[in-house]
Amino acid sequence: MKKRLAILIYSLAPGGAERVVSVLLPELVRDYRVTLVLMNETRFYPVPEEVEIHWLEHSDPAEVGWKKFLKLPLLAWRYRNFCRQNGIGLSLSFMTRPNYINVLAKSMGSGAKTLISERAMPSLQYGYPGIASRLNRWLIRRLYPRADCLLPNSFGNREDLIRNFGIPADKCRVLYNPFDLEKIRQKAEKPPKGWKEGGFVFLTVGRLDRGKNQKLLIEALAGMGHGGARLVIIGEGPLEGELRRRARELGVEERVELVGRQSNPFAWMRRADCFVFASNHEGFPNVLVEALACGTPVISTDCLSGPREILEGRTSYTDRAEGIRITECGLLVPVGAVEAMSRAMEKVYNDADLCRELAGKSLRCVERFEKRGIVRELTGILEKCQDTNV
Repeated sequence: MKKRLAILIYSLAPGGAERVVSVLLPELVRDYRVTLVLMNETRFYPVPEEVEIHWLEHSDPAEVGWKKFLKLPLLAWRYRNFCRQNGIGLSLSFMTRPNYINVLAKSMGSGAKTLISERAMPSLQYGYPGIASRLNRWLIRRLYPRADCLLPNSFGNREDLIRNFGIPADKCRVLYNPFDLEKIRQKAEKPPKGWKEGGFVFLTVGRLDRGKNQKLLIEALAGMGHGGARLVIIGEGPLEGELRRRARELGVEERVELVGRQSNPFAWMRRADCFVFASNHEGFPNVLVEALACGTPVISTDCLSGPREILEGRTSYTDRAEGIRITECGLLVPVGAVEAMSRAMEKVYNDADLCRELAGKSLRCVERFEKRGIVRELTGILEKCQDTNV
């Protein structure tokens, strides 16, 4: 008889953690009887028929923060009862609030071994002024150590949890995000809707917000010494108007295209000449692996964390990029450095040999993130966790 595994996540909206769950589900059902526990009805990704779905609640995606906080004990109690009534032996959660619920339910007697997946660097994600950040930092310090196992998705995140939140090192097991590389490459060959031929194209993908910092890319494009390149921005978010205004102010509005959300961004990545990424902070940026899987050269900020581990294969963050650093799989520049990003873009634009070299290496760089190997690691962790405290 297959062991019972519950996966708790807020929804299956189009996001990084949700994508990871969608990749894991078809693999995990081979060895486990899986129940997907959701808190919101948004479903962008498909769910295999073998996976049962349980609704912990049917919340509004725009629910205010204070209400989310006040409901934590109630939702934890509901989840505790669900686990007990259904014989759930393993409970794996993704994203911060489901992680809180998972650990609280364990403390209330769910009976399940509890694993939580940390997708970001908490000290940066919750490093902003205000009560929400302070409350989340407090909750992480109080709740996360009670989990049986923590699965940060990068070594940078692991170090942050240990150093800044008091998580025991022996409870933290880095598990990189899994990718269906074959599926990405198949989708990349399909014709992209709305793609405009002509000229050198820099492409970026991400939510239009301050953390992703697309404004830096617009300013870097304007700082290049010629007007022969375009910047295509895929994504939606609150800063769309501000980004369009900044492009007009710098006189590059005709060279900056904001094309909204795209159902198949891989087709755009495959046809772009270079993928650019300007985040101020990350956990593990999936889009960098996806761009590399499409054979596209990458320029990224050396933010905490993820880009260095993806492009350079290094897990230490003691020496940050100064100026432009050419790695085996791409280029790294300092966070927030418009001039360095502009020079890196200029270099890729002018150096066809470098582009070909990076594109050739990119396909090999991502093999370590292929889903089958990651799922084998996760299965080993789940088995060990059920037998002992990891």
